[in-house]
This record gives sequence, structure tokens and C-alpha cells, in this order.
Amino acid sequence: MECRTNRLIQTTKWLQASSNIMKPIPTHERLHQQSKSWNSSKDSSAALALPKSSHIGIIGAGLAGLRCADILLQKGARVTILEARDRIGGRICQSDIGGTPVDLGPNWIHGTENNPIVSISKHTKTVTHSWDGPQAIIDSSGRLLDAQDATKFSEFTWETIDKALDHSRKNAATIPPNLSLCDYIREELEKTTFSQSEKEACMELSKSWGAYIGSPVDRQSLKFFFLEECLDGTNLFVASTYKDILQTAAEPALEGAKICLNDPVVSVKAEPRKPRVEHHVTVSTASGKEYVFDEVVATFPLGWLKKNKSVFSPPLSPRLSTAIDSISYGQLEKVYVHFPEAFWNVEGIKEVSNASNSAEDEARHLALMPGFTQFLNPNYVDRPAIPFWNQECLSLATLPKSCAHPTLLFYTYGPCAAHIVNKISSLSPESKEYFETLDGFLHPFYSRMPGYDPDSPSCKPIAFLATKWQLDPWAGNGSYSNFQVGLKEGDRDIEIMREAAGVERGLWFAGEHTAPFVALGTTLGAYWSGELVAEKICELLTGKEKEARE
Repeated sequence: MECRTNRLIQTTKWLQASSNIMKPIPTHERLHQQSKSWNSSKDSSAALALPKSSHIGIIGAGLAGLRCADILLQKGARVTILEARDRIGGRICQSDIGGTPVDLGPNWIHGTENNPIVSISKHTKTVTHSWDGPQAIIDSSGRLLDAQDATKFSEFTWETIDKALDHSRKNAATIPPNLSLCDYIREELEKTTFSQSEKEACMELSKSWGAYIGSPVDRQSLKFFFLEECLDGTNLFVASTYKDILQTAAEPALEGAKICLNDPVVSVKAEPRKPRVEHHVTVSTASGKEYVFDEVVATFPLGWLKKNKSVFSPPLSPRLSTAIDSISYGQLEKVYVHFPEAFWNVEGIKEVSNASNSAEDEARHLALMPGFTQFLNPNYVDRPAIPFWNQECLSLATLPKSCAHPTLLFYTYGPCAAHIVNKISSLSPESKEYFETLDGFLHPFYSRMPGYDPDSPSCKPIAFLATKWQLDPWAGNGSYSNFQVGLKEGDRDIEIMREAAGVERGLWFAGEHTAPFVALGTTLGAYWSGELVAEKICELLTGKEKEARE
């Protein structure tokens, strides 16, 4: 759920949670050192300290693991975090292009209502941006659509997606599993008076949904489309990167937990609990170390779980294994291309380049620049016979002036993303071949941008930077969870993964794939999932201590 525009913010008017974990979503009014509480309709275990001997193991130092550690440390637990990478953050990480830092992982904060990630961003003075400006559409022939047609097609597409979300939410029980979002859009188009060419343009534009889920739109389940909705409020692009947000979220764990880097987990032995017998979970790592914990929270990405269920012994239950296999994992990638200047709106840049930093000048700067550009499936590109070659492009020159830079960010997904990753997989980012490969891919697109002149130095890229999440085993060889056609029990599958084998075996799961339904596939979802698992462990262990005393 990465690149989501603000057109969907009005659709999220509901909240779902499984009946067996029903409770209000936690709302943080203050940050770590100021307040650690969340709202609850019942007495919260957060008010009780854990037994002093409690030692909790957390596998993974991403946002879910770090937040889980924060809550457990507050309650007096001893926490050890085992991380396969040489850094914390998981899929949150940065690089730079043209001397400017950029996110390789999440770029967005989804929903601003009661969102603790928003609170942290404000606390750290992280610069965010709400895109609400003009959008350009380049049609399949490479022609820039006029504003009237672009608005017409865009409004139909997003209004239809809104209707599809509502239809899915109300009728999930009866919608056949094989129906896709693409099927729904095609059916709605037949109800219009659009010409055939207009219908084709709308269908092409609908493919941009692939940049939100990391998979082609014809694979998006209509039955479980409602699981793609997010919190109320605005969707914010994190202009100054997630770096400070991550650092603040990580501070409690960095200060209070033992964090072991560069040591992948290879075995988790979690036997069923036995009455009146002290229970432990044993975790082994690639270096040969063995850890014994009271409880273990595994924040492995869903893509990793799919390929490595054999790590757990005894084996996971058949129903949990089925849930892991059933929920899909997207393939969203990004390519940044940096130019000497933003040639696609040179007049706008010149008009504000010498302006002051007043709010009025900032507003003019943003208004003069196009934000999103959609490239419909191109007939003008020499490419493999692979469908869904359409692209979505963001102009980072439209960011607030303190963060703006002449860079285009392209989101790629599915077969197209796999093609690019395979082409650059063995190339050094500093090599000429890397540059030429990515330029060969993107030139047909950026050369269609307004203001392009093949003879102008301003239109010649300086640098490229492409992600390769599909080659990263610790990211699960992909991006984040999504919900594809054929899925029969998607909501229940998520609930099963939330439950994991915590109560029965002391093995808990956390991560974006176990989040409350309104936060699946997001950084907020990872954060909340870690928090909710920590609460469950608090409830379990404080309850057992109370039983022992009685």
C-alpha cells in the first residue's frame, strides 16, 4: 500500500478487527518518554508489570520488533532482539542520489487520524507532503492528454475504485473469489456512455493501482479489496525520509534491549505449553548461538515465512501454514532518476527560484509543479512481450522547498519490476552498464515529459538508483502483503497469522501482514502489530503470575 494518493481518504469510514482480539486501535497522544499508554475499553495489562524474570526474544529489528520491544521494556521484561542484517530498520532504509537522501523502502504515511507515526514525524520535525496538485497522463501513443480528458479519466477511475471498495466491504461474503478489481472496473465502464477509445484509456489508467499493491490490477481480489482501505485522514509523502522516525521509534530498544546484528535465525523450537511446567522457546542462529526465551515474537516478513516455514519446530499448524501461503506478497520496486534541473517545469522553477521562504511563496512553488504523471501502457517502447508496462512517476521537485530536488521517482511492480531487477541484479550501481540499462528503460518515459529537449544538458540524467527488494531474502524477496484473486478467507487468514501459536506455544507473529485491517501493508501496521503482540504477552504473563500467587 505504498503509493496511495489522497483520492481514497474519504472512503475509510470504518474499522474492522477480529472478534477474538476486539479492542480500540491504540492512540498515542505523547511519545515514548512522555506517555506509553493506549486507549482501551477494558482494564489494560499495560498497567501491570511483567514478572522480573521474563525474557522475551524478538526476531527482527524492523518497526514491528522495535515497537514490541519498547512496550515490553516499559513493563520490566528483559528483551533480546535477533537481526539478520547489519542494521536496524528492516524495510525502512535510505540511500542517496545526487547528494540527497531518499527512502528505498516506505515513502508514505497512510492516514493521519490517530496515527502514531504522524505524531513521531511531528516530534522529529520530519518534513511531509500532501500531494493535491495537478496530474499529467501520457497516453499509450506517448501523447500528453489535455487537462479535460485527464480529469475525466482520472475522476472515473478513482470514483470507481471508491465504489469497488464499498462494494467489497458490503458484499465480501458473496463475491466470488475469482473476480478481480479489473473485472469490476470493466463492468462499470460498460454502464457509461464513453467511446471505445475512452473506455480503453480508463482501463489503462486503472492499471496504476498496481503501484499501490505491488501487483497487476487484474490480480487484485475484489472479494477482499476492502482490506486495502487505510485510516481516515491525509496520506503523506515523507519528504525528508523515514530516518528520524525510525531512530525515534528505535530509541527505547537501542537503550534497553540487547540487539544482536548479522546473525540470522535458523531454528525456532516452540513446544506446546504443558500445565504446571515452566515453558521456554529455543532459538538458534547461523553463528551457532542458542537462546532460551520465555516467549518469542517473530517479525519475519510474509515473503520470508512463505519460503522458510521449516524453521519452526514442531511444524506450524496446517491452518497457520495455509494462511501464510494464501496471502500474497507484492513486488513493488522504485527507480530514482536525478537531473541537473527539473526540466519538466522549468518556468515554474524560474518563477520561484529567487522567492523568499514565505508560506505564500511555498504554496506558489507547489502549485506550479506537476506532482504525479501516469504513463499508460506504452506502444512506443521496445520492450519484452510483458503486460503491465505502465508507469507511475512522482516529481520530487514538487516537494516542499527544503526537500525539493530535480528527481523523478518511478514506481514499478509485477513482471515489469522483475524484468528491471533481473537486468541490474549483477551490476554495480557505479558502473556505466547500470546507468545505461536504467536509462534505456526510463528514457522513453521521461522524454515524454513537458519541457524535454534531447539537446539540452538539463534533460540528461546525472544518476540512477533502483531498488532490488525481490533479491533481498530478509525482505522476503518482495515488498509487502496484498490480496489476490482466488483468495477465499483473506480476513480470517490475517487473523490466524495474528494469533500464530502465541497462547499455545509462546510463538507470536508481528509485522505489516498481521496488522489491524486498516493498516495492513503499511509502516503503521508494523508499528501497531508489535504493540498489540506486546500487550497480549503482558496479559498472558501477568495472568500466569497472578495464578501462581493464588
